[in-house]
Amino acid sequence: MLDVSVAYNRYKFLGHEFLTWLWYMIDTDFEALQKADPEMDALAIGNRIVLENHRHNRDETITIRGDGAGLEEGVMALTKGAKVTEMHLIFRAGELEWRFSVKGESLSISSLKTPQTAKLESAEDIEGAVLEKIYLVERVVKLVEQLYAQFAKQRFDPDWDKNVVHRIMDWIRQGPAAD
Repeated sequence: MLDVSVAYNRYKFLGHEFLTWLWYMIDTDFEALQKADPEMDALAIGNRIVLENHRHNRDETITIRGDGAGLEEGVMALTKGAKVTEMHLIFRAGELEWRFSVKGESLSISSLKTPQTAKLESAEDIEGAVLEKIYLVERVVKLVEQLYAQFAKQRFDPDWDKNVVHRIMDWIRQGPAAD
């Protein structure tokens, strides 16, 4: 049995591949992502993305942040072999909107902003408000789990390199949309 820290360091690259794949899927095949949540109307890269490149014995980190920031530097980093290590996402379903960040190495969710809940009118409303907030948080956790399951199904397919990696490399060469 692997020590937890050894396993964590050995397999954290999968989370980085997941976030890179997710950027690709957001840009090229949103309909496939809707399988993770059929009510999803939009999934977009938010105001922060972090990429790391560990090739050629150099560690390079590129952080792009800001509401109006373009992703051109991120695209250039991808062409040099970088992977996405952290991504801020905006998830919309109907009139509801969630904003959150996902770290690739652990798939941890942070900076979660859920849709607003109804104002509390009385003390009896507290239990309902708590349950509603739990539901809204669980919805994001479930979304990330389902998206990762889609990724894992493709990633562990024997034809991953031949099919998916080839399409991602073509997408990188063409230049992802810089929303």
